[in-house]
Amino acid sequence: MLTILEDIFMDKKETILELIKKEKTLTGPELVEILGVSRQAVNRYLQKLMQEGKISKEGVTRGAVYRLSSVQRKSPRMFRKRFPLINLEEDAVFQDIGLTLNLKKELSPSAYEIFQYAFTEILNNAIDHSMSENCRVEAVTDDYNCQFMIRDFGIGLFYSIFDKFNLSDENDAVRDLLKGKTTTMPKKHTGEGIFFTSKAADVVFFRSHKIELVFDNQRSDIFVAEKRNIKGTEVIFKIKKRSRKQLDRIFATYAPEEFDYKFQKTRAHVKLYQQEYISRSEAKRLLYGLDKFKEVILDFKGVTNIGQGFADEIFRIFMQNHPAISISVENLSPTLQPIIKHVVDNKTDHKLTIG
Repeated sequence: MLTILEDIFMDKKETILELIKKEKTLTGPELVEILGVSRQAVNRYLQKLMQEGKISKEGVTRGAVYRLSSVQRKSPRMFRKRFPLINLEEDAVFQDIGLTLNLKKELSPSAYEIFQYAFTEILNNAIDHSMSENCRVEAVTDDYNCQFMIRDFGIGLFYSIFDKFNLSDENDAVRDLLKGKTTTMPKKHTGEGIFFTSKAADVVFFRSHKIELVFDNQRSDIFVAEKRNIKGTEVIFKIKKRSRKQLDRIFATYAPEEFDYKFQKTRAHVKLYQQEYISRSEAKRLLYGLDKFKEVILDFKGVTNIGQGFADEIFRIFMQNHPAISISVENLSPTLQPIIKHVVDNKTDHKLTIG
């Protein structure tokens, strides 16, 4: 099933393709005027259509024209199998995929390393946590991208966390999962795999029961959607075949040298389900589990309003109770900065960075 974002994206792409079929050639500015969307948006749609081999570009800059492509792209290569999870070894499955799809040749070294890391982490989670008898594994490469899908039919990712930690609902489990270090089996897992997988992907979807959690790192966005209920957990991971992302740099961002390369830094995305946060109870839900870290970034992107009680709970009470934890704030609207600064300046000696 497509996400809401993908539905919109596909609709615009098909509209552009039909317009080019009708007019034979069109320029970027002409499409901007016809569709009533930004130049940046049109460029994204055109780039995707060119990657799919459906249109071609002639010329450069604003004078470039787009027409239907006469070049046929090669068909995607696919791996698809169902595996029993008892005694399954994730490395063996990855080797099977690697040989079938010739991944070492098809992917850049960086993309290969990330793809291997993400796949083995997610499959290992299914083996150890899902309580499912089997799982379905798919992997596919095309001219530009590589992706895998792992689907189990067990307890469900978010339900497992909700049940283990006695949270209020599965939405609270999503919030907790996003922070990292959340695991229902601390003796076998650190809880870092999903966190770092979410940072390494171009796009990754975690879907379980009625919740879909999407990390779109190409747009620096995270969002949650309500979907049709499914049993178990489905994870879809996507990355460009020639990606230059470095896995060690991703690790270093959240497990830097000053923390002895241990996972002691995290980013908490405040806006997941709402744009306004008023109460102390909302602050406590946000703060749950953050005492495991030495450095916390609170990302307020998209938050339009916060209450004095919410701010006081975080920036006075929590900071006073955890003086060794460094907290910084990013993407905070200028209109909200006085609320936080009032708490920090008047009620605590703890220094706060607002970026």
